[in-house]
Amino acid sequence: MSSDAPIRMFGADWCRDCIRTKKQLDDLGIAYEYVDLVADPAAADVAKEISGRTSIPVVVYPDSSHHVEPSNADVEAKLRELSLI
Repeated sequence: MSSDAPIRMFGADWCRDCIRTKKQLDDLGIAYEYVDLVADPAAADVAKEISGRTSIPVVVYPDSSHHVEPSNADVEAKLRELSLI
């Protein structure tokens, strides 16, 4: 799962929070690697290992911190903290 994108997002197309977070990143023009848990079910174990939970989306930032089911405000605050927006 190597990528030049600074952010990795684990999600699924049936998840409303995933769709919302993906749209937010797209709208902000943020480069990210989307890990589709429908296409790659084994990646759900990776997401759970990172977050300790089974909730999605899991958004992993360049500083190795992460959010689970973040609000748009949470994501925006973290992106500002990292000077990505």
